[in-house]
Amino acid sequence: MKINVKILRFDPEKDKKSHWEVYPVEAEPGDRVLDVLNNVKWYTDSTLTFRRSCAHGICGSDAMLINGRNRLACKTLLQDVVKDGGSITVEPIRGLKVEKDLLVDMDPFFDAYRAVMPWFINDDAPPVTERIQSPEAAEHMDHGSNCILCACCTTSCPIYWVNGSYLGPAAIVQAHRFIFDSRDHGAQARMAVLNQNTGVWRCRTAYNCTEACPRDIPITQLIEEVKRAVMYTQ
Repeated sequence: MKINVKILRFDPEKDKKSHWEVYPVEAEPGDRVLDVLNNVKWYTDSTLTFRRSCAHGICGSDAMLINGRNRLACKTLLQDVVKDGGSITVEPIRGLKVEKDLLVDMDPFFDAYRAVMPWFINDDAPPVTERIQSPEAAEHMDHGSNCILCACCTTSCPIYWVNGSYLGPAAIVQAHRFIFDSRDHGAQARMAVLNQNTGVWRCRTAYNCTEACPRDIPITQLIEEVKRAVMYTQ
């Protein structure tokens, strides 16, 4: 199939603002958008900049706006987003500073992630065997464990677009994973962070985050669970 790939380009060394560039590419319907971007970079324009790593939907590196929707380029098949002779648009994810082309500054995203203390907290002496958790308790926190920190959810949130201080859906999902871990003792400290004006109450249940998640995590549902947990501890 022959398609046109329309990419929003920006080079801070020579551009005052972003602009579109179009690249004709021959590809197969089963190719991924990442394959097409690699094709453009390797054979047409080596200056094209984007982030990618594992190419298997695990590392979360290549989140970008494809046909106006947050997706992972390595998981998005061409046959799902374009027809033969058609065009696809590729832009950087929103809400984060564009460093160059499709590459954004992820530092604010990971600052929010670290703010919710996404690690196991338990100062009790380690038991002789492992710390036991029931299957039911493990299932409750399981969704958050599936997050790959791709930022698709956070950068699809309209609240985050206008208020970069909002922790965002991904950080709250990470907090959920530990708040509902029956072995963890740091829930109160995390909920104190989430109860601030940059925390969980900024969510307006737009559901953009849930729709954008490439791992099918019910993000809005998890955020509502965290809201209830924070409310009941006040």
